[in-house]
Amino acid sequence: MGMRVEHLPPTATAEEVHAVLDRDAALIIDDLADVGTIDRIAAEMAPFIEATPAGSDEFSGRNTRRTGALVARSPASHELIQHPLIVDVAGRLLHRAKNIQLHLTQVIAIGPGSEAQTVHRDQWAFDFFEFPDDYDVQCNTIWAMTDFTEENGATRLMPGSQRLPNTFDHTLDETVPAEMSKGSCLLYTGKVYHGGGANRSDAVRMGLNITYNVAWLRQEENQYLSAPPDVAETLPDDLLRLMGYQTGAYALGYIDDVRDPLEAVRGITGAMSFGEPVAR
Repeated sequence: MGMRVEHLPPTATAEEVHAVLDRDAALIIDDLADVGTIDRIAAEMAPFIEATPAGSDEFSGRNTRRTGALVARSPASHELIQHPLIVDVAGRLLHRAKNIQLHLTQVIAIGPGSEAQTVHRDQWAFDFFEFPDDYDVQCNTIWAMTDFTEENGATRLMPGSQRLPNTFDHTLDETVPAEMSKGSCLLYTGKVYHGGGANRSDAVRMGLNITYNVAWLRQEENQYLSAPPDVAETLPDDLLRLMGYQTGAYALGYIDDVRDPLEAVRGITGAMSFGEPVAR
């Protein structure tokens, strides 16, 4: 396996990005987001980050804050959540599923003095199910909200590790840092071994973790409650569908009488209420 994280320019095509992702299970697209957009997201999320408690164990980080619900809390984040290049690449990686959905949104703020995270695979969240080597179920991104350096805890990865056996025995010595500038985007699959780095600087390292998964699996972040109904009804259809307000696979996700879940958000009355029949 190659022991470096490849960098591509923001002009790279979805085909080019997917080819590297398929080979290495990780890559960086430099300067993909406008710094102004990153700053708006940081400003919108600042009070929520401040109110978020630090992690309760070593894995989540005792000096790390993980703040979610970005769809509801940060309108500026919608641009990155729906970034056309990223969604295109996610669809290519997860092409064996009929459709994909938003899996989680989370600002990860690693504070000074934080230790490195245990090397792991994100797809272990699905109860450690051993998916086939050639079947990807997650496409993940971390957008740099500050510069990522080895000193301040840049995410560490084992590029090319996607087909190695499942084990808890990999160490930081086997990883390399995903160093990148503010506004750059790290893409990685649910199979690649990785972990947050140790922050030995005197500043917080902030990244925006936005991930997508196949729509027949449960989402890590419950999008329907993270963005309550009064917020959901203000969102455009394409974002709602990405959040999971869609039917998928053969017959998953419909409501009541096999209706599109968007109808509930839009207040379209069905043939049956939860109580008595309702005439159309």
